[in-house]
Amino acid sequence: MRACQPTVEGVVERDGVAVRFERYGEGEPAILLLPTWTLVHARHWKMQIAYLARHFSALCFDGPGNGGSYASTEPAAYSDVAYARNAVAVLDAAEVDKAVLVGLSCAASWGLRLRAEHPGRVLGAVFIAPAVPLMPRLPERRVQRFDAVFDDPVDWEKYNAHHWKTDYPDFVRFLMGRIFTEPHSTKQIEDATGWALETDGETLVASDLGLLGFDERTTRKLAARGTCPVLVIHGSDDAVRGHGEGAALAELTGGELVTIAGGGHFPHTRDPVRVNMLIKQFADGVAR
Repeated sequence: MRACQPTVEGVVERDGVAVRFERYGEGEPAILLLPTWTLVHARHWKMQIAYLARHFSALCFDGPGNGGSYASTEPAAYSDVAYARNAVAVLDAAEVDKAVLVGLSCAASWGLRLRAEHPGRVLGAVFIAPAVPLMPRLPERRVQRFDAVFDDPVDWEKYNAHHWKTDYPDFVRFLMGRIFTEPHSTKQIEDATGWALETDGETLVASDLGLLGFDERTTRKLAARGTCPVLVIHGSDDAVRGHGEGAALAELTGGELVTIAGGGHFPHTRDPVRVNMLIKQFADGVAR
């Protein structure tokens, strides 16, 4: 049983891709909880939805390749452009004119595009642990070789197309240990592992290839075009995308940076009360 039930739910089709969405609550403004990387579906927002729906309306949808949305092996289905178009289609289907965006990790790229190209639909944007190419990779990630073939990959060598296709569960186990660096994260790791195993290595390869076009130049260009307020939330101990990326995005967009001391890559699941309050305060400020 969920903490609350959707007031509206459905599937919207765009360019042959079916996207499942849900809306909770009826308040204003609407909060659009964007999908993140195909690794997990919209259930990762479970600690936000019930709280936000008491004050606003909370809208979420599964990105292609996981949950209730259509899986594709075409990288174009996972580009920032495709995600942004899916988001607009969901807003239309849910009859939401304008919303505050909230995006985790890779969702920063489609959030930036929405903010730049659909300014009339976006009241403000909250980026949590944004994965944007504004800083060099963390030192431990420099061993990554996506197209190489490793006989026995270790650590970040597992961020690798061949390994995903041949031993996807092993990659999931490794990555969850880097996402959740905080002590006592057993429940969060268990939940996120289950969500990740609802997709497969082939789909994840396609989704990763779909992100290749979003480079530093594109990031800076889109950030400069957007004008709505921005809040960046980033954990100080993020082992997937360094804290410097969040700081750089906040500076680039003229936004506010809030650092979660000791936080990892999914602070909204490990410190949901603080993250929920930050989202509410931001949305209240935008509404005023």
